[in-house]
Amino acid sequence: MIYYTLILIIMKISKFFNLSLLVITLSFSTGCGEDDPTPVTPSESQVDIAIVDNAVEEFMTKYDIPGLSLAITKNEKLVYVKGYGYADKEASEKVTRETLFRIASVSKSITGIAFMHLLDEGLINLDDKVFGEGAILGTTFGTNSYNAYLEAVTVRHLLNHTVGAWSNTGFDPMFSNPTMSVEELITWTLDNYPLTEAPGNTYAYSNFGYCILGRIIEKITGENYESYVIDEILSPLGIDNMRIGGNTLADRVTNEAKYYGTQSGGPDPYAYQIKRMDAHGGWIASPAELLRLMVRVDGYSSKSDILSSSAINVMTTEPNLAVRSYYAAGWGVNDANNWWHLGSLPGTTSEWVRANNGYTWAIITNTRSGGNETNDFDALMWNILAQSPTFQDIDQFDQASGQF
Repeated sequence: MIYYTLILIIMKISKFFNLSLLVITLSFSTGCGEDDPTPVTPSESQVDIAIVDNAVEEFMTKYDIPGLSLAITKNEKLVYVKGYGYADKEASEKVTRETLFRIASVSKSITGIAFMHLLDEGLINLDDKVFGEGAILGTTFGTNSYNAYLEAVTVRHLLNHTVGAWSNTGFDPMFSNPTMSVEELITWTLDNYPLTEAPGNTYAYSNFGYCILGRIIEKITGENYESYVIDEILSPLGIDNMRIGGNTLADRVTNEAKYYGTQSGGPDPYAYQIKRMDAHGGWIASPAELLRLMVRVDGYSSKSDILSSSAINVMTTEPNLAVRSYYAAGWGVNDANNWWHLGSLPGTTSEWVRANNGYTWAIITNTRSGGNETNDFDALMWNILAQSPTFQDIDQFDQASGQF
């Protein structure tokens, strides 16, 4: 068995971990046989941990969250995985370990991993030009002549959000023109929002930039973005349920949560072009499956990584800018060697974290509340770990069911 919108950056120094906690992203070689474990026996079944459950339930009550799912690894073992509340309130359908959720901008990490795989395979150079004659995408998109700034854009600029344009803090192209295909939207954006400065100097978080990265994967591989990631990254690790989500409630797949707006109203979670958001915000997943991927790219040694150490270094090294970005290639990063990404859309909040102390976690909800919710969401697991909960020495990735 083989395993495996506005951006607001908040920096806080944790008195427990001396870590910088960052990020609000609002829309923020396959393993070998020696990794095959012995299935968990009944005596090793997970028991509830009150420190974890009480904190999660308090957070859910405070922000009126219908459903939440959480997975935690310690030293690359899946030591805790649990669903809380309801995936569908009206149907009294509870969140389970298998419940799938939209992960929003956590999708950018998936795209970053895919590019590191292409880098390892020698299929791309991150300094390759993207637009113009002889570039990866050539002159496929747009009807106007390209200016020198656009022709200077590289893959690395897109991964690092250093194109300096198309930011989601102003006009975000990805949430405009809902009837356009992704190809039409790229053409429209290049025509109507040309670059006005050289890339590489300024950090500007860009959903549109990651949309372009999805098209680069398709051009290089000759395969649909989703299919490439599934075939080359996810399926070899036994990750069978992750996919690009649908736009409407009718598109909801088996085991997928229902998404809810806030009590005070706000945007309809089903009014977004999720499929068009594929490479920057379109994936659905369970936390446990996200961590099955995480432990194979985290740079720790218990489970072999699917990326080379040099690729992992590239993936987690931020560019040298006059004003620090704390963002690398699909991951937020800090000096403490923690990596993370947080995602948010109407109807979902998500985060996955690779901490420097051997823990990783993923948390997803099926609503997005207002107020201080995202800040508290980001702090939730750090506060839990500060209480030193005792986790069983089990690895639920090993379960014979194959779910995780």
